[in-house]
Amino acid sequence: MIWFLCAIAFLKISQKLESILGSLGINVGQSSGSMLGEIMMAAKGLSMFKNKGGGSSPGNGKTGGNEGGFFSGGLVGAVGRKITDSAVKGATGQGGGSIGKAAFESSLSKGGGFANNIISSIATGNIGNMGSITGATAETAFNSYMGYKGTATASTFSNVEIGGGRMMGTETNAANPGGIEFGMYNAEQYMAPDGTHTIETAVDGSKWYKQYAEDTVEKTPYTAPNGSVAYHTAIVQKLPKIPQRKDRV
Repeated sequence: MIWFLCAIAFLKISQKLESILGSLGINVGQSSGSMLGEIMMAAKGLSMFKNKGGGSSPGNGKTGGNEGGFFSGGLVGAVGRKITDSAVKGATGQGGGSIGKAAFESSLSKGGGFANNIISSIATGNIGNMGSITGATAETAFNSYMGYKGTATASTFSNVEIGGGRMMGTETNAANPGGIEFGMYNAEQYMAPDGTHTIETAVDGSKWYKQYAEDTVEKTPYTAPNGSVAYHTAIVQKLPKIPQRKDRV
């Protein structure tokens, strides 16, 4: 009964979160709607507060703590973790519940903060555990996470994959109408790459090293008429060697 009363209280409080969610790019339902609508809205709100560091840890005055935080345990913490996990699975094509997946897709369509938080966690997370974002979702996610969505960028991106501290894909623009491969590596996880590279900043403030494919001589061996080994040579574009991860130095 106590948990039930707490649940009702949180559902009512969630109605006050509409303006916050709207500013973060998440569609919200009408207040005083059906109970299902209020549950969906509350779940989105709780997930958003968890990701934004909402709540405080009693006794230490810190916000967003992993231990003892207002949104880290009990019913609310469980709901927040479930929605976040659902959104991650939806973004990486591993299923996920309808509420979390819908919240992610709604936020992603607007370049909202909830979607960008999910993208950030996948982009810098363990690809073996979390998976990666691919396909059309990855292209939209990349534009949102890098702040390109809604801007007059001169490039389009395809074949994008996001995960494991890397973002890889093909960039097409006036200078490269046929497309050129690029690789981006999280600066906190990877050493600076050798060769020419730039540093780009994502919407969450993270830094990413960016490199493009370069002209490389490719040799293909074959047997010459006299029986010796000879080589066909060609110039192809290839990405430079992936830089070393800092945790493996």
